[in-house]
Amino acid sequence: MNLLDPLLANLWSILLIAIFFGGSIFVHELGHFLAARRRGMIVERFSIGFGPKIFSWKGKDGVEYRLSWLPLGGYVALPQLADMRNIEGASGTDVTKLPPINYATKMIVAGAGAFFNILFAGALACIIWIVGLPTSSEQATTQIGYVVPQVKTSAGELVTSPAAEAGLRIGDIVRAVDGRSTDNWQELLQSILTSAGRSADGRRQSIFTVERDGQRLDITVYPVLAGNDKDRRVGIAPGYELVVHSASPGSLAAVAGLQAEDRLVSVDGTPILNVQTYGDVLTRTAAREVAIVVKRGADTVALTIPARADAKEPAELGLTLTTESSLTYPTPLKQIGDNVAMTYHTFASLVNPQSDVGISKLSGPIGITRVFHMAAQADIRYVLWFTILVNVNLAIFNLLPIPVLDGGHMLFATIGKLRGRSLPPEFIATTQSVFMVLLFSMVIYVSFFDVRRWTSDARAERATQAAPAK
Repeated sequence: MNLLDPLLANLWSILLIAIFFGGSIFVHELGHFLAARRRGMIVERFSIGFGPKIFSWKGKDGVEYRLSWLPLGGYVALPQLADMRNIEGASGTDVTKLPPINYATKMIVAGAGAFFNILFAGALACIIWIVGLPTSSEQATTQIGYVVPQVKTSAGELVTSPAAEAGLRIGDIVRAVDGRSTDNWQELLQSILTSAGRSADGRRQSIFTVERDGQRLDITVYPVLAGNDKDRRVGIAPGYELVVHSASPGSLAAVAGLQAEDRLVSVDGTPILNVQTYGDVLTRTAAREVAIVVKRGADTVALTIPARADAKEPAELGLTLTTESSLTYPTPLKQIGDNVAMTYHTFASLVNPQSDVGISKLSGPIGITRVFHMAAQADIRYVLWFTILVNVNLAIFNLLPIPVLDGGHMLFATIGKLRGRSLPPEFIATTQSVFMVLLFSMVIYVSFFDVRRWTSDARAERATQAAPAK
């Protein structure tokens, strides 16, 4: 049975990816299809994917429905909207014999795909609002639980962490980064990553607004680039409460009197808001007894841990620690709004020459599939949450005024409206083809980095699993 578990888990992931990722593409194209039919347009083909067909059938409505080999999106062939034969294949309709469509129809049909993505995202957001989203205490916080002393830059140099250099402290609550409020740790990291701040001398710069001892302070931090992706990092980890799950019989923890459900408050006078802080304090105090304070129910209990100078791992007390998780119920409006803001800031930093966000940091189909897989292995509610993000991204991305995207169709229609006559079909067809090649090239480019991240993380995971147990 154990041998079947990974297989069943992977099959489950594939099913959810097909339903929610494929479904997101289907919903987008369905929007175009229904709007076109409603406005009386000729629909030749409804395809999920590009390129040669895997299979197809012709409906009673005369439309060819097909599944194609390249899973990079989909299309609805609308010969009256634009000449897309170089991308969608030859048209069997003589467009010159069809009645022209007005500007309003062009705009409605082109924008319907994005509209349906937002509707789909809203429906999923309502589900999360009802059933809740599992959230750990470390995800839900913006409190700093650990300040890394040193970080290794992408160039391989070990430097004092920007957070330590700036004077950020354990217990600081980050309220905003560069004026953008932060409600959880993911938003905080996203704000740092997409920051484009620079100092007068050209150094990367972020202004952290923190709450410390009831006061608000603005602290200037100078991030460094770290990791294979050369992301902006400052060297902080989230703060969360450590709870004793169990203490092994006869262990130092048991001797000291620690019990299940105890909540760590401090060790040697240092507040404990992160497991790394806990380990560091125990390691540096190994040569002597150390006081540990815990909350036990409504009481605060002071205990003493014996010296551990001879122990191979001074921080190993025989404790199993955990943290709490809960369900959050964000409203659909907040979920959509947060994802719109995240997408906007990502695109804004992408075009800002002062930021460090490049195309290589975007995710293509491979990266999206990977996140869907990880979410499916954890909890289907994470799949719903990620699908909301994907649909918001699809909506915004497709509305960009770039030829071959929906926004490009809207741009051409608007230019034609302003100049009093449509743009030449040959110009539109050539422009669409050129940008289609560019789009596919970009997908291939970002997919290379998706694969590199995937293999790098897999190697790190195997190394962690192969490391001797402590």
